[in-house]
Amino acid sequence: MVRVRYAPSPTGTLHIGGARTALFNYLFARHMGGKFVLRVEDTDQSRKIPGSEEAMMRGLKSVGALWDEGPDTDGAPYGPYRVSERLHRHRQAADMLLAEGHAYRCFCTPEELEEERRGRQAQGLPPRYSGRCRSLSAEEVKIRADQRSVVRLKVPLEGETVVHDIIRGEVRFENRIFDDFVIMKPDYTPVYNFAVAIDDHDMAITHVIRGEEHLPNTPKQLFVMDALGFAVPQFAHLPMILAPDRSKLSKRHGATSVEEYRDQGIILPALANYLLLLGWSSPDGQELLTLEEAVAQFSLKRVQHTAAIYDQKKLEWMSHQYMTRLSVSEIAEMARPFINYALKPQPEFEAVVDVSRERAFTLVQLAQQMRFFYEAPESYEAKGVAKHFGEGAAQRLELLAEHLAALPEWNHDSLVGAYDALSESLGVKRAALIHPTRLALTGRTVGPGLFEIVELLGRELVVERLRTAQTRIQQGNVPTFA
Repeated sequence: MVRVRYAPSPTGTLHIGGARTALFNYLFARHMGGKFVLRVEDTDQSRKIPGSEEAMMRGLKSVGALWDEGPDTDGAPYGPYRVSERLHRHRQAADMLLAEGHAYRCFCTPEELEEERRGRQAQGLPPRYSGRCRSLSAEEVKIRADQRSVVRLKVPLEGETVVHDIIRGEVRFENRIFDDFVIMKPDYTPVYNFAVAIDDHDMAITHVIRGEEHLPNTPKQLFVMDALGFAVPQFAHLPMILAPDRSKLSKRHGATSVEEYRDQGIILPALANYLLLLGWSSPDGQELLTLEEAVAQFSLKRVQHTAAIYDQKKLEWMSHQYMTRLSVSEIAEMARPFINYALKPQPEFEAVVDVSRERAFTLVQLAQQMRFFYEAPESYEAKGVAKHFGEGAAQRLELLAEHLAALPEWNHDSLVGAYDALSESLGVKRAALIHPTRLALTGRTVGPGLFEIVELLGRELVVERLRTAQTRIQQGNVPTFA
């Protein structure tokens, strides 16, 4: 059975690169009928941030990357799923490598290592460990047993190591560029490359799908696997995600954590869809896909080799597509946390969502554009006031208020008829009534269709707002905003 894993460090929140990696693992596992494992790589306890693990999990759930096994699953067969809870296994493996001569204790002090590094640097050589403790006899090691030491793996000094990558093909590394790297720290806890190789084996991981930045780590993990006699999983290193100018992606380009995208009001299924297209494409070029559709189509062979380019405007466009395509009830439920004003009984919430969502790209925008349905405008758009609240506007608003207050029926067709009749009697175009009405009701010059607004607001609110605007114009006291 195919088994893949996503293994984040609990040192922050889930950012776009990690979310993309987790999503690709999830899709591959589902497509292959396999299992997706969440493992927390908390080897460095000093960098662990309280609450980070929970934030990571929330972020993964937000984009639909749901794991089959992880720290929160009961009775899972390959646990525990936190590296800090697997230390006995890592120590057991280190003991075995020491006993078999594949690893050795290194007693070099930080000062000695720094002196060695500077010496090599002065000679124009790369800063790699010389291996001075590699040949210590068992007797010497025993004598120095009480001294501070680390454990280093014996790395092949010649030849090359080949990484067979599903996405990149064969990637070759000359062994001479590696030194005998540390696998156990002075406190006898594992470093990342040692722990991950053991945990991948113990959890029966068949495919390691991760970001390109981990490719240089792969030979070290292969050295560990070879020394321990482990089978090698298949590797697939995903392309980097770069900014539009091909620089390293950062917050200044709009990229942020999944939870911050949520707080900005990006539709989360749209975020998942967008992540899917950062380095992968559908066979038929389809851009809008549900996770179920993506599972059916997903293949690592369609992951591109070159860097994916992050585009904030494309993400917002996709959020808008989902805003208009999901059901009204789904969008209404998503929008509620962003409403910071009182939702009165009238007008009906889902109906307001439906007429407002066409122009919204995020849930924050949607909530802002819906506000006037529940709160009368305290000020009006300045350019609209200059254009539509001029000479004759107060009189037309007064006549509209009277006309609408006496209207027998309150529906779309009767409202259109009322505006047509009044514009004809006044000898003006209907626009001369529509634009001042929109401004009086909403405070803005653009928004949903006017007659939809009027119908939803209801007779009482419409008449009240028309008369408020009329009074302000007559008194020469129209508050505005830019």
